[in-house]
Amino acid sequence: MPVRPPARTSMPPGDKIGACAYKRERLGSALPMWSTPASGLRRRLVTLLVTVLLLGITESMIGPYLVLFGAERLRLSALEIGVFVSLTAISGMAASAWLGRRYDHRPGRWPAALAASLAGTGYLLLLTTPPYPLLLLIGVVFLGAGSAVFPQLFALAKSHTDGPAGRTRGGTPVLRSAWSLAWAIGPLVGGALLAGPGYSGVLTATACGFCLVVVAVLRLDARPQPAPRPDEASSDRPLASRAVALPLAGFTLFHVAMFSGAVALPLYVTEVLHGSPEDVGWMFSLGAAAEIPAALALLLVPDRWRQRMILIGMGLMFVYFALVMAFTGIVALVIVHIARGVAIAVVGALGISHMQHLLPTSPGRATTLFANSATAGSLVSGIAAGGISHALGYRTALFACAVLSALAWLLFLLAQRRARVEANHSVTERLSPR
Repeated sequence: MPVRPPARTSMPPGDKIGACAYKRERLGSALPMWSTPASGLRRRLVTLLVTVLLLGITESMIGPYLVLFGAERLRLSALEIGVFVSLTAISGMAASAWLGRRYDHRPGRWPAALAASLAGTGYLLLLTTPPYPLLLLIGVVFLGAGSAVFPQLFALAKSHTDGPAGRTRGGTPVLRSAWSLAWAIGPLVGGALLAGPGYSGVLTATACGFCLVVVAVLRLDARPQPAPRPDEASSDRPLASRAVALPLAGFTLFHVAMFSGAVALPLYVTEVLHGSPEDVGWMFSLGAAAEIPAALALLLVPDRWRQRMILIGMGLMFVYFALVMAFTGIVALVIVHIARGVAIAVVGALGISHMQHLLPTSPGRATTLFANSATAGSLVSGIAAGGISHALGYRTALFACAVLSALAWLLFLLAQRRARVEANHSVTERLSPR
């Protein structure tokens, strides 16, 4: 019997490629838990969580003391400081809108990294104690860009933490709770630096904080959200614009009321109720602390209840102002601020998700619109609360805030009813015979 030759140990190049693919497939099934898609999603969420925490600490570290820097170090008048703050805020809204559209056109990390880099550079330039014209230029070109980082991070959360079927279950509430925690830490860090190295230490630490934000953003893997087809994006745009108008107006009024109350309440407590600044600090600290568990509790809320929760949050803000006007005891007012914190957490977290749901193909634009509603509210609040308080008193200013909260609730309710009517109408059109 002839002896068969031994089996060939080598194989053609094509067979080698197939064998390698087979081995990779076998190894892939035996990879450890941390290499699964779910673990990759968790890793991206943790990276975003750290980035939001860094950004919140950085912004809150300088926020309460930037006006004092202008008054004490740069010797600016109240009018000059007001112009500087307003121009910086307006440029921030413009930068956020532009970078949001750029993100939707080409999703990626670069808008957030660019905005944080510009902001860090601006705070380094403030160390030179620039003259007023140069200070305005720094505020418009550099510092305003810092406002764009927040919406960019939540736009990245939309594209980087999507689960199956595009769901972002829990990403936004968790990041929003990290933002609240950061704003509880940052002012304390800034105050400690101000008591030590002074304004130079605060500005340097702020610039370093934005540099760390850039590093954290670049650690995200570059996996942009798939761009929509041109026909889909263009066909949804008119309907989306109509659907966005009423909720956006409601969110803007909510933020005007929130920030106006923050202007009028400290003066009301100290001048009318004869409380102390420490009492005011306890009120806002308890409210900020209440935001964290409230945002995390939203993880338990089913998706179909999200819009109702926004209405409840806006209603809580109205209840908060009503109780503030009704109570005169300091302890009661401190406890009432739990309602304020819950309202801010609910509207802040679910408002971002709601805008992204209305504009599913434009997460950058959606998040920017919500963030700019807060910026617009802060711009209007100083003039509105200050003017009403000066002319009619602090209680009238708080009453106006309650009215604005009620109007915000009404506008969002009308938006939901209009959305249901349009949805039913579109279903009827699809089912009707042609």
